Amino acid sequence: MTWSIIARDTVTGQLGIAVASRFLAVGARVPFVAAGVGAIATQALVNPHYGIDGLKLLQQGRSPRDIVDILKNADSGHAHRQVHLMDAQGRVAAHTGESCIDWCGHIEGEGFSIAGNMLAGAAVLDDTATAYLANGALPFAARLIAAMRAGEAAGGDKRGKQSAALLIYGDEEWSALDLRVDDHSDPLGELDRLEGVSRKHWTHFRQFLPTRANPAGVTDRSVIEAAIAAATAGRDL
Repeated sequence: MTWSIIARDTVTGQLGIAVASRFLAVGARVPFVAAGVGAIATQALVNPHYGIDGLKLLQQGRSPRDIVDILKNADSGHAHRQVHLMDAQGRVAAHTGESCIDWCGHIEGEGFSIAGNMLAGAAVLDDTATAYLANGALPFAARLIAAMRAGEAAGGDKRGKQSAALLIYGDEEWSALDLRVDDHSDPLGELDRLEGVSRKHWTHFRQFLPTRANPAGVTDRSVIEAAIAAATAGRDL
């Protein structure tokens, strides 16, 4: 009832997940990301512990393939689950249970992973992958959304649309971008709009927040406001 893409941006090292579904608030249950560790999408008859426990295993240095096996072996319902994951080095692994509803499957690519179930057909994943590869010049967030919109154009979730989400982490323990559309007639379109809104202020503001390297961050509002004004000057937002 869902499809998602996990990817690693080779320019920034950011890890991100974009997901869409005919299901309420898909962003609350599918995507799990930890900075410097990896990303996991757990879907189909969702088991949230795949994301929770999978990130812990990634932190322990286990390989994505080993983690998939560990999660499956601990879950008697694994035939109904779908999960795919990527570590911080870009290695991927996936599982689509034999009882997942057609069309279902996954694609493992260089620096990305795509998986889905209850889809209109294989073209949903194929077109998501094609669009992701073709849009390398876009900013990472926009590239993930463009990929998902191509999958939607190929049919997406065969039951229809309801929710979408985008979750990206960089070097910090807090997210670089966390957008959710929980219930909407055009969730990926709304997600695209929100991503555009984020570039008006948030993507410039976040550089001033406290980090482990700079625990105080920047607190001079005049510095912050001047930098944001300079970054957005002359841009068609």
